[in-house]
Amino acid sequence: MRIRGRTLSALLLAAALGVSALTVDTYTAATAHGETTAPAAGAHGAHASGAAKGHVMGASALPSADDADGDGYIPAVPQVTDVVPSHATPPAAYFHEFQANCSVTHTAPDDPIVYPGQAGASHDHTFMGNTSTNAQSTTASLTGGPTTCNAPADSSAYWMPSLFKGDQKILPVGPQVIYYKSGVTDYRSVRPFPKGLRYVVGSPMQSAQEFRSHKGFVEGWECGDSFFNVDFPASCPSRPDVQLSIRFQAPSCWNGLYLDTPDHQSHMAYPVVKPGTNDNVCPASHPVALPMIEFKMAFPVNGDMSQVHLSSGRGYSFHYDFFNAWEERTLKALVDHCVVGGLQCNTRGYDENHPERGAVLDADHRLP
Repeated sequence: MRIRGRTLSALLLAAALGVSALTVDTYTAATAHGETTAPAAGAHGAHASGAAKGHVMGASALPSADDADGDGYIPAVPQVTDVVPSHATPPAAYFHEFQANCSVTHTAPDDPIVYPGQAGASHDHTFMGNTSTNAQSTTASLTGGPTTCNAPADSSAYWMPSLFKGDQKILPVGPQVIYYKSGVTDYRSVRPFPKGLRYVVGSPMQSAQEFRSHKGFVEGWECGDSFFNVDFPASCPSRPDVQLSIRFQAPSCWNGLYLDTPDHQSHMAYPVVKPGTNDNVCPASHPVALPMIEFKMAFPVNGDMSQVHLSSGRGYSFHYDFFNAWEERTLKALVDHCVVGGLQCNTRGYDENHPERGAVLDADHRLP
Protein backbone atom coordinates (compact mmCIF):
# COMPACT_ATOMS: atom_id res chain seq x y z
CA MET A 1 0.00 0.00 0.00
CA ARG A 2 1.28 3.47 -0.81
CA ILE A 3 1.75 5.58 2.30
CA ARG A 4 0.91 9.21 1.72
CA GLY A 5 0.09 10.56 5.20
CA ARG A 6 2.42 11.02 8.13
CA THR A 7 1.67 9.68 11.59
CA LEU A 8 2.79 11.29 14.83
CA SER A 9 5.07 8.32 15.51
CA ALA A 10 6.69 8.78 12.11
CA LEU A 11 7.33 12.45 12.82
CA LEU A 12 8.84 11.64 16.21
CA LEU A 13 11.03 8.89 14.75
CA ALA A 14 12.15 11.24 11.99
CA ALA A 15 13.20 13.82 14.55
CA ALA A 16 15.09 11.19 16.54
CA LEU A 17 16.96 9.85 13.51
CA GLY A 18 17.56 13.18 11.84
CA VAL A 19 15.91 12.09 8.59
CA SER A 20 12.88 13.29 6.66
CA ALA A 21 9.37 12.35 7.71
CA LEU A 22 8.81 10.95 4.22
CA THR A 23 11.81 8.68 4.69
CA VAL A 24 10.36 7.37 7.94
CA ASP A 25 6.88 6.96 6.43
CA THR A 26 8.14 4.46 3.90
CA TYR A 27 10.67 3.05 6.35
CA THR A 28 7.71 2.28 8.64
CA ALA A 29 6.02 0.46 5.77
CA ALA A 30 9.15 -1.65 5.35
CA THR A 31 9.11 -2.51 9.05
CA ALA A 32 5.58 -3.84 8.64
CA HIS A 33 7.08 -6.50 6.37
CA GLY A 34 9.50 -7.52 9.13
CA GLU A 35 12.63 -6.52 7.26
CA THR A 36 13.97 -3.52 9.17
CA THR A 37 14.32 -2.10 12.65
CA ALA A 38 15.11 1.40 13.83
CA PRO A 39 18.78 1.89 14.71
CA ALA A 40 19.42 2.41 18.40
CA ALA A 41 21.12 5.67 19.31
CA GLY A 42 24.87 5.17 19.21
CA ALA A 43 24.49 1.57 18.11
CA HIS A 44 27.48 1.70 15.81
CA GLY A 45 29.59 4.35 17.51
CA ALA A 46 31.28 6.59 14.96
CA HIS A 47 29.52 4.76 12.14
CA ALA A 48 25.95 5.18 13.41
CA SER A 49 25.33 8.41 11.54
CA GLY A 50 26.57 6.85 8.31
CA ALA A 51 24.23 3.90 8.71
CA ALA A 52 21.23 6.10 9.41
CA LYS A 53 22.09 8.47 6.59
CA GLY A 54 23.22 5.97 4.05
CA HIS A 55 20.64 3.25 3.68
CA VAL A 56 17.30 3.92 5.38
CA MET A 57 14.82 1.66 3.64
CA GLY A 58 12.22 3.52 1.64
CA ALA A 59 14.25 6.70 1.35
CA SER A 60 12.39 9.18 -0.83
CA ALA A 61 13.23 8.78 -4.48
CA LEU A 62 13.70 11.37 -7.18
CA PRO A 63 12.00 11.04 -10.56
CA SER A 64 14.17 9.05 -12.95
CA ALA A 65 14.04 7.28 -16.27
CA ASP A 66 12.86 4.14 -14.45
CA ASP A 67 10.50 5.86 -11.98
CA ALA A 68 9.04 8.90 -13.69
CA ASP A 69 6.85 10.07 -10.80
CA GLY A 70 9.39 9.24 -8.08
CA ASP A 71 6.89 7.28 -5.96
CA GLY A 72 9.13 4.22 -5.68
CA TYR A 73 6.84 1.89 -7.64
CA ILE A 74 8.27 0.69 -10.96
CA PRO A 75 5.69 -1.48 -12.76
CA ALA A 76 6.86 -4.50 -14.73
CA VAL A 77 5.99 -4.36 -18.42
CA PRO A 78 4.24 -6.67 -18.91
CA GLN A 79 3.10 -7.59 -15.42
CA VAL A 80 2.94 -11.33 -14.72
CA THR A 81 -0.52 -12.19 -13.40
CA ASP A 82 -1.16 -15.68 -14.79
CA VAL A 83 1.16 -17.70 -12.51
CA VAL A 84 0.32 -19.77 -9.45
CA PRO A 85 2.99 -21.26 -7.17
CA SER A 86 4.06 -24.75 -8.19
CA HIS A 87 3.42 -27.47 -5.62
CA ALA A 88 4.58 -30.24 -7.97
CA THR A 89 7.27 -32.73 -7.02
CA PRO A 90 10.11 -32.59 -9.57
CA PRO A 91 12.57 -35.36 -10.48
CA ALA A 92 15.23 -35.75 -7.80
CA ALA A 93 18.13 -33.34 -8.35
CA TYR A 94 20.42 -32.26 -5.53
CA PHE A 95 21.76 -29.28 -7.48
CA HIS A 96 20.03 -26.68 -9.66
CA GLU A 97 22.38 -23.74 -10.00
CA PHE A 98 25.00 -21.85 -11.94
CA GLN A 99 27.59 -19.25 -10.97
CA ALA A 100 27.77 -15.66 -12.19
CA ASN A 101 31.06 -14.68 -10.63
CA CYS A 102 32.08 -11.02 -10.69
CA SER A 103 35.06 -8.98 -9.48
CA VAL A 104 35.06 -5.68 -7.62
CA THR A 105 34.92 -2.65 -9.92
CA HIS A 106 34.98 0.39 -7.64
CA THR A 107 33.67 1.87 -4.41
CA ALA A 108 31.49 4.94 -3.92
CA PRO A 109 28.95 6.44 -1.47
CA ASP A 110 26.18 5.79 -4.03
CA ASP A 111 23.11 3.56 -4.17
CA PRO A 112 21.00 3.73 -7.36
CA ILE A 113 18.22 1.69 -5.72
CA VAL A 114 17.76 3.42 -2.36
CA TYR A 115 19.06 6.84 -3.43
CA PRO A 116 18.58 7.05 -7.20
CA GLY A 117 20.03 10.24 -8.67
CA GLN A 118 21.53 11.32 -5.33
CA ALA A 119 25.30 11.04 -5.61
CA GLY A 120 27.08 10.71 -2.27
CA ALA A 121 23.88 10.13 -0.28
CA SER A 122 24.74 6.58 0.85
CA HIS A 123 27.35 4.99 3.04
CA ASP A 124 30.24 3.59 1.03
CA HIS A 125 29.50 0.59 -1.17
CA THR A 126 31.74 -1.93 -2.90
CA PHE A 127 30.43 -2.56 -6.42
CA MET A 128 30.83 -5.65 -8.59
CA GLY A 129 29.75 -6.44 -12.13
CA ASN A 130 28.81 -3.41 -14.20
CA THR A 131 31.71 -0.96 -14.13
CA SER A 132 29.51 2.09 -14.69
CA THR A 133 27.24 1.71 -11.66
CA ASN A 134 26.64 4.97 -9.81
CA ALA A 135 23.78 6.96 -8.31
CA GLN A 136 22.47 7.80 -11.78
CA SER A 137 22.27 4.20 -13.00
CA THR A 138 19.08 3.04 -14.67
CA THR A 139 18.04 -0.09 -16.53
CA ALA A 140 18.98 1.56 -19.82
CA SER A 141 22.37 2.82 -18.65
CA LEU A 142 23.37 -0.58 -17.23
CA THR A 143 22.12 -2.72 -20.13
CA GLY A 144 24.97 -3.84 -22.35
CA GLY A 145 27.54 -2.02 -20.25
CA PRO A 146 31.08 -3.23 -19.50
CA THR A 147 31.29 -5.77 -16.71
CA THR A 148 33.78 -7.66 -14.54
CA CYS A 149 31.49 -10.70 -14.45
CA ASN A 150 32.81 -13.77 -16.24
CA ALA A 151 29.95 -13.65 -18.74
CA PRO A 152 30.01 -10.42 -20.80
CA ALA A 153 26.21 -10.70 -21.05
CA ASP A 154 25.90 -10.05 -17.30
CA SER A 155 25.82 -6.26 -17.08
CA SER A 156 23.98 -6.45 -13.76
CA ALA A 157 25.07 -4.37 -10.78
CA TYR A 158 25.85 -6.03 -7.46
CA TRP A 159 26.94 -4.11 -4.36
CA MET A 160 27.39 -4.32 -0.60
CA PRO A 161 28.68 -2.11 2.23
CA SER A 162 32.44 -1.63 2.12
CA LEU A 163 34.54 -3.39 4.74
CA PHE A 164 37.28 -1.61 6.67
CA LYS A 165 40.04 -2.52 9.09
CA GLY A 166 40.49 0.72 10.92
CA ASP A 167 40.70 3.31 8.15
CA GLN A 168 41.90 0.82 5.52
CA LYS A 169 39.30 -0.32 3.02
CA ILE A 170 39.51 -4.08 2.40
CA LEU A 171 38.36 -5.17 -1.06
CA PRO A 172 37.65 -8.75 -2.14
CA VAL A 173 40.27 -10.01 -4.59
CA GLY A 174 39.31 -11.71 -7.84
CA PRO A 175 35.90 -13.00 -8.95
CA GLN A 176 33.49 -13.37 -6.04
CA VAL A 177 31.06 -16.29 -6.06
CA ILE A 178 27.52 -15.26 -6.90
CA TYR A 179 25.23 -18.28 -7.16
CA TYR A 180 21.97 -18.37 -9.08
CA LYS A 181 19.96 -21.24 -7.54
CA SER A 182 16.47 -22.54 -7.14
CA GLY A 183 14.95 -21.48 -3.83
CA VAL A 184 11.84 -23.63 -4.37
CA THR A 185 11.52 -27.40 -4.41
CA ASP A 186 10.09 -27.48 -7.92
CA TYR A 187 13.20 -26.12 -9.61
CA ARG A 188 11.48 -26.59 -12.98
CA SER A 189 9.21 -23.63 -12.21
CA VAL A 190 12.05 -21.07 -11.98
CA ARG A 191 12.09 -18.42 -14.70
CA PRO A 192 14.67 -15.70 -15.50
CA PHE A 193 14.67 -12.30 -13.81
CA PRO A 194 12.74 -9.59 -15.64
CA LYS A 195 15.01 -6.86 -16.99
CA GLY A 196 15.31 -4.01 -14.50
CA LEU A 197 14.30 -5.98 -11.39
CA ARG A 198 16.10 -4.66 -8.34
CA TYR A 199 15.98 -5.25 -4.61
CA VAL A 200 17.82 -4.95 -1.30
CA VAL A 201 18.62 -8.05 0.75
CA GLY A 202 18.70 -7.48 4.51
CA SER A 203 19.04 -4.10 6.19
CA PRO A 204 21.87 -2.00 7.65
CA MET A 205 19.59 -1.27 10.60
CA GLN A 206 18.86 -4.88 11.55
CA SER A 207 19.78 -6.02 15.05
CA ALA A 208 22.11 -8.93 15.70
CA GLN A 209 19.14 -11.19 16.41
CA GLU A 210 17.34 -10.09 13.26
CA PHE A 211 20.46 -10.80 11.22
CA ARG A 212 20.78 -14.27 12.76
CA SER A 213 17.11 -15.10 12.21
CA HIS A 214 16.95 -13.58 8.71
CA LYS A 215 15.73 -16.05 6.10
CA GLY A 216 18.79 -15.29 3.99
CA PHE A 217 21.27 -16.18 6.76
CA VAL A 218 23.41 -19.19 5.83
CA GLU A 219 26.60 -19.40 7.89
CA GLY A 220 27.19 -15.86 9.09
CA TRP A 221 30.74 -14.52 9.25
CA GLU A 222 33.42 -17.17 9.24
CA CYS A 223 37.19 -17.51 9.15
CA GLY A 224 39.41 -20.47 9.88
CA ASP A 225 37.45 -22.79 12.16
CA SER A 226 35.08 -20.05 13.38
CA PHE A 227 31.58 -20.29 11.91
CA PHE A 228 28.08 -18.90 12.38
CA ASN A 229 29.26 -15.57 13.74
CA VAL A 230 26.61 -12.85 13.80
CA ASP A 231 29.27 -10.18 14.27
CA PHE A 232 32.92 -10.26 13.26
CA PRO A 233 34.98 -12.76 15.28
CA ALA A 234 37.50 -11.22 17.66
CA SER A 235 40.38 -12.78 15.74
CA CYS A 236 41.12 -15.01 12.77
CA PRO A 237 44.18 -17.20 12.15
CA SER A 238 47.00 -15.10 10.73
CA ARG A 239 47.66 -17.27 7.70
CA PRO A 240 47.78 -16.32 4.01
CA ASP A 241 45.03 -18.82 3.21
CA VAL A 242 42.56 -17.41 5.76
CA GLN A 243 40.00 -14.82 4.71
CA LEU A 244 36.87 -13.44 6.34
CA SER A 245 33.86 -14.70 4.41
CA ILE A 246 30.08 -14.62 4.43
CA ARG A 247 27.21 -16.29 2.58
CA PHE A 248 23.78 -14.68 2.38
CA GLN A 249 20.77 -15.59 0.26
CA ALA A 250 18.22 -13.36 -1.45
CA PRO A 251 14.44 -13.84 -1.69
CA SER A 252 13.43 -15.67 -4.86
CA CYS A 253 9.66 -15.23 -5.14
CA TRP A 254 8.32 -12.22 -7.05
CA ASN A 255 4.86 -10.67 -7.00
CA GLY A 256 5.00 -10.28 -10.77
CA LEU A 257 3.84 -6.67 -10.61
CA TYR A 258 6.73 -4.35 -9.77
CA LEU A 259 10.42 -4.17 -10.58
CA ASP A 260 10.84 -2.12 -7.40
CA THR A 261 8.72 -0.85 -4.52
CA PRO A 262 9.33 1.99 -2.05
CA ASP A 263 10.92 -0.28 0.57
CA HIS A 264 12.92 -2.13 -2.15
CA GLN A 265 11.86 -5.46 -0.66
CA SER A 266 8.10 -6.03 -0.55
CA HIS A 267 7.83 -7.01 -4.23
CA MET A 268 10.00 -10.00 -3.30
CA ALA A 269 9.49 -12.77 -0.74
CA TYR A 270 11.27 -15.87 0.51
CA PRO A 271 9.73 -19.27 -0.19
CA VAL A 272 7.58 -20.82 2.52
CA VAL A 273 7.30 -24.44 3.63
CA LYS A 274 4.28 -26.25 2.24
CA PRO A 275 2.19 -27.51 5.20
CA GLY A 276 2.75 -31.17 5.96
CA THR A 277 5.88 -31.39 3.82
CA ASN A 278 9.47 -30.21 3.65
CA ASP A 279 8.85 -28.59 0.27
CA ASN A 280 9.64 -24.92 -0.32
CA VAL A 281 7.04 -23.11 -2.41
CA CYS A 282 6.40 -19.50 -3.32
CA PRO A 283 3.60 -17.82 -1.33
CA ALA A 284 0.40 -16.99 -3.20
CA SER A 285 1.15 -13.28 -2.82
CA HIS A 286 4.47 -13.74 -4.67
CA PRO A 287 3.81 -16.66 -7.02
CA VAL A 288 6.60 -16.19 -9.58
CA ALA A 289 9.70 -18.31 -8.86
CA LEU A 290 12.93 -16.56 -9.87
CA PRO A 291 16.57 -17.56 -9.32
CA MET A 292 17.77 -17.28 -5.74
CA ILE A 293 20.95 -15.21 -5.63
CA GLU A 294 23.48 -16.17 -2.99
CA PHE A 295 26.46 -13.96 -2.25
CA LYS A 296 29.60 -15.82 -1.15
CA MET A 297 32.06 -13.03 -0.43
CA ALA A 298 35.64 -13.31 0.84
CA PHE A 299 37.67 -10.45 2.28
CA PRO A 300 41.49 -10.69 2.62
CA VAL A 301 41.71 -9.80 6.29
CA ASN A 302 42.70 -11.87 9.34
CA GLY A 303 44.58 -11.63 12.63
CA ASP A 304 43.22 -9.12 15.16
CA MET A 305 39.69 -8.26 13.99
CA SER A 306 38.85 -5.68 16.66
CA GLN A 307 39.08 -2.80 14.18
CA VAL A 308 37.08 -4.48 11.41
CA HIS A 309 33.76 -2.86 10.58
CA LEU A 310 31.41 -2.20 7.67
CA SER A 311 30.61 1.21 6.27
CA SER A 312 27.06 0.50 7.51
CA GLY A 313 28.20 -0.44 11.03
CA ARG A 314 28.72 -3.74 12.82
CA GLY A 315 28.99 -7.10 11.10
CA TYR A 316 25.28 -7.79 11.49
CA SER A 317 24.49 -4.73 9.40
CA PHE A 318 25.57 -6.67 6.29
CA HIS A 319 23.17 -6.42 3.36
CA TYR A 320 23.45 -6.24 -0.39
CA ASP A 321 21.75 -4.95 -3.53
CA PHE A 322 21.02 -6.46 -6.94
CA PHE A 323 19.99 -4.64 -10.13
CA ASN A 324 19.33 -6.99 -13.05
CA ALA A 325 20.74 -6.00 -16.44
CA TRP A 326 21.46 -9.41 -17.99
CA GLU A 327 21.10 -9.85 -21.73
CA GLU A 328 17.83 -11.79 -21.79
CA ARG A 329 18.72 -14.66 -24.13
CA THR A 330 21.88 -15.57 -22.21
CA LEU A 331 20.22 -15.47 -18.80
CA LYS A 332 17.32 -17.60 -20.04
CA ALA A 333 19.71 -20.15 -21.55
CA LEU A 334 21.62 -20.49 -18.26
CA VAL A 335 18.48 -20.68 -16.14
CA ASP A 336 16.85 -23.24 -18.42
CA HIS A 337 19.94 -25.45 -18.75
CA CYS A 338 21.28 -25.30 -15.19
CA VAL A 339 18.47 -24.40 -12.79
CA VAL A 340 15.45 -25.87 -14.58
CA GLY A 341 17.70 -28.67 -15.85
CA GLY A 342 18.80 -29.68 -12.34
CA LEU A 343 22.55 -29.26 -12.85
CA GLN A 344 25.49 -27.91 -10.84
CA CYS A 345 26.94 -25.51 -13.40
CA ASN A 346 30.01 -23.35 -13.42
CA THR A 347 30.11 -19.88 -14.96
CA ARG A 348 29.89 -21.37 -18.48
CA GLY A 349 26.82 -23.42 -17.67
CA TYR A 350 28.80 -26.67 -17.60
CA ASP A 351 28.34 -29.46 -15.04
CA GLU A 352 31.49 -31.56 -14.86
CA ASN A 353 29.45 -34.39 -13.36
CA HIS A 354 27.28 -34.45 -16.47
CA PRO A 355 29.60 -33.70 -19.40
CA GLU A 356 27.10 -35.25 -21.76
CA ARG A 357 24.75 -32.32 -21.14
CA GLY A 358 27.26 -29.87 -22.61
CA ALA A 359 27.82 -26.18 -21.79
CA VAL A 360 25.70 -23.09 -22.43
CA LEU A 361 28.50 -20.61 -23.11
CA ASP A 362 31.66 -20.96 -25.19
CA ALA A 363 35.22 -20.60 -23.93
CA ASP A 364 34.80 -16.81 -23.91
CA HIS A 365 31.64 -17.08 -21.81
CA ARG A 366 29.48 -16.00 -24.72
CA LEU A 367 26.31 -17.57 -26.02
CA PRO A 368 27.16 -19.31 -29.34
